[in-house]
Amino acid sequence: MSRFEKLAKGGISELVTYEPGRPIEEVARELGFEDISEITKLASNENALGPSPLAVEAMAEFSTKMHLYPDGGAFYLKQALVAKLGIEQDQLLIGNGSNELLEFIGHVFLGKNAGVVMADRAFVVYKLVAAMFGAPLVTVPMQNLTHDLDAMLEAITDKTRVVFIVNPNNPTGTVVTQDAIDAFMDRVPENVIVCFDEAYVELLPEAEQPTTLDYVRQGRNVIVLRTFSKTYGLAGLRVGYAVAPATCISLLNKVRQPFNVNSMALAAAQAAVGDDAHVERTRRLVTDGLQQYYNAFDEMGLEYVSSSANFILVKVGQGRRCFEELKKLGVIVRPMDGYGLPDYIRITVGTAEENACCIDALGKLRA
Repeated sequence: MSRFEKLAKGGISELVTYEPGRPIEEVARELGFEDISEITKLASNENALGPSPLAVEAMAEFSTKMHLYPDGGAFYLKQALVAKLGIEQDQLLIGNGSNELLEFIGHVFLGKNAGVVMADRAFVVYKLVAAMFGAPLVTVPMQNLTHDLDAMLEAITDKTRVVFIVNPNNPTGTVVTQDAIDAFMDRVPENVIVCFDEAYVELLPEAEQPTTLDYVRQGRNVIVLRTFSKTYGLAGLRVGYAVAPATCISLLNKVRQPFNVNSMALAAAQAAVGDDAHVERTRRLVTDGLQQYYNAFDEMGLEYVSSSANFILVKVGQGRRCFEELKKLGVIVRPMDGYGLPDYIRITVGTAEENACCIDALGKLRA
């Protein structure tokens, strides 16, 4: 054990470092590809259409103001979200991606006697946040790779402070219905906070999106997290937001560092809020792309999970090995052994051409 490990707070050394994807240029160099255009990256659930065009215009206009500090209160972005979502400005907090907001939740609500309940195949960062703050963690097995809300209710104890529900879920792409959510909320204890992480929710048709914001309007113990990374294509800017009752937002705001979101991100997100055309194009791309994969997997006899997000989970057997072999063919996907799904890979929906490239590579591996 190093001197620094001895000086670190208890439990830090045991944390598992999040494994990011490598730069595509490095993968190309390692595998001997002369041009990165020969690599098809379908690993990080990025928007294949790129960023919202309105966001790009806003960034160009704002680029000459980088000598000024950002608007620390995100006033104009909040105004745009208030108009879009029908909520109050004091019910909003803007973060450097949803991950920063998760850390705020940890700072304010979690500790050795204030723990977390989550599904066992849900977003891995919840485990990391619980460990960071020494919070007891209970993971509940999914049912058919979907959140089992009844079982999650049964898992709540007097030490439970936050329940995380990812909807649609990463990495399975499954959705919890509004009826299931309502039944859960009717029974959840009043001293428990329910955090709905809705990073992919805008990919659903509006009529199919859960109405979790109604719980915020009712003053319930609910935090809704959303992001501009996925549907709006602004992953590189790291901007997300939390919607919660004003008293909750006030507490979360106390642990926020000044100027936590940069000016370019604020300008881009504000413009993206109004880019309904880009959202609709993205939905069509994802719907068509998922069907392209469904057809191919059915033909190959591969088991997969029907998805409501911009990725698909497919059972290939020895997922890590499949990932490595696909990489040699110039296709990068995500192995799922880190989620306890060693037979699966997760594939991001790309353009029709990118999807065809991935399908062709999978076919070669199975030939």
